[in-house]
Amino acid sequence: MDKKKKVVVAFSGGLDTSYTVMYLAKEMGYEVHAACANTGGFSAEQLKTNEENAYKLGATKYVTLDVTHEYYEKSLKYMIFGNVLRNNCYPISVSSERIFQAIAIARYANEIGADAIAHGSTGAGNDQIRFDMTFLVMSPGIEIITLTRDRNLTRKEEVDYLNAHGFNADFTKLKYSYNIGIWGTSICGGEILDSNQGLPESAYLKHPTKEGPELLKLGFEKGELCSVNGKTYSDKIEAIKAVEEIGAAYGIGRDCHVGDTIIGIKGRVGFEAAAPMLIIGAHRFLEKYTLSKWQQYWKDQVANWYGMFLHESQYLEPVMPDIEAMLTSSQRNVNGVVTLELRPLGFQTVGVDSPDDLVKNKFGEYGEVQKGWTAEDAKGFIKVTSTPLRLYYACHPDEKR
Repeated sequence: MDKKKKVVVAFSGGLDTSYTVMYLAKEMGYEVHAACANTGGFSAEQLKTNEENAYKLGATKYVTLDVTHEYYEKSLKYMIFGNVLRNNCYPISVSSERIFQAIAIARYANEIGADAIAHGSTGAGNDQIRFDMTFLVMSPGIEIITLTRDRNLTRKEEVDYLNAHGFNADFTKLKYSYNIGIWGTSICGGEILDSNQGLPESAYLKHPTKEGPELLKLGFEKGELCSVNGKTYSDKIEAIKAVEEIGAAYGIGRDCHVGDTIIGIKGRVGFEAAAPMLIIGAHRFLEKYTLSKWQQYWKDQVANWYGMFLHESQYLEPVMPDIEAMLTSSQRNVNGVVTLELRPLGFQTVGVDSPDDLVKNKFGEYGEVQKGWTAEDAKGFIKVTSTPLRLYYACHPDEKR
C-alpha cells in the first residue's frame, strides 16, 4: 500500500478550511494535519471546538501553534515603536497577523516533512499573497494547495459538500464577517461594501458601557508598554489585553479604513481596535516630549515603510531587520507615564511624566523667559537664519510675495 502524502492545512475552523480538510482527506487521500496558528485571536473554547471539528472532518492530527508572543516580539512592538497606522488610520491588524500565521504553518510543515501546504484563501484578496509568498520562501519545494481559489468554489458548493458528508456545522452567511485578533477586530461586508455608508452600532462586537470621563495612565520603558494604571506587566500581551478591556468599554478605536490592496484594487474595511489606538496615541505623545525633531522625522519615514512592507507581504524582505534596528535605537529615551482622558468613542492626551522630558530644560520655557541665551544672541540668530531669504529677494525683488 502506498504511503499517504502529508498535507498541512492552515485551519481556522471556518467554511473554506473545513471544506479543504474534508476534501483533501476524502477525495484526494491525503494524511491531513490541521494546524491552527493562533496570534491571539482565538479563545480557549474556540481552539477546543477547532480541534473537535478537525477530527470530525477527517484530519489525522490537529495542532494549535501559539505564536502570540512571537508575533509581539517580532512585529507588534516595532509597530508600536513606529506608531504604525496605515493611511494614518488602520493598525494593520490582519496583514501583520497573517504573516506570522503563515510562518508558523510553514515551520510546522517543515518539521513533519509535509508534501504540501493548503490554505482557504480566495483569489480576490490579500491573504492568498501573504500565505503563498511566505510558503514559497519558508518551505521551498512544498506544493501549495488552494481549493477555494483554484476551483473558484462558491460558499453554497462548499456547504453542500460538507452537509452531504455528514458535517453540519452552522456556516450561515452572516451580514458581516469578522477577523478578531490581539491587535484589533476587522469588519467586512454589509454597509462596508457601499462607499456612501458607515457601520451601524449593531455591526460592532463591543459596545460602550461607560459614559463619564476616566483617566488612563500608560507607562512605557524604552518604548514598550510596561504598566497600565500603575500596575506593572512583564507580559506585554496581558498589558495590551488590559488596555483593550478599558478602552472597549468606551467604544474607542472604531473607524473605516480605505486603502490599496496588494492585488491593485481599492479595499474598505471597518475595525474596532481600542488597545492599538490608545497605545499608539499615548506612545506618539510621549515621543513628542522625549525625541529630537530629526529623530521623530526619520523614525516616521522608516516606520511608514515598515507598515507598508508588512501590509504588502514583505516581512521577509532583508531590509526589515535594518528598519527594526533603527526603530529600537530610537526608543532608548522613550520612558515615562502618559495620561489620557477617555470618553465615549474617543480620548484625548492630558500629560506626560518622564525622566527624559525635553520640555523641562534649563535653557528656557517656550513663550516665557529665555535662560540659555541673551537678547543679542537671539537677534543674531534670527539675522543669520534669514540670510538665504534676504539674499534671494535682493537679487529678485520682483518676486516678493
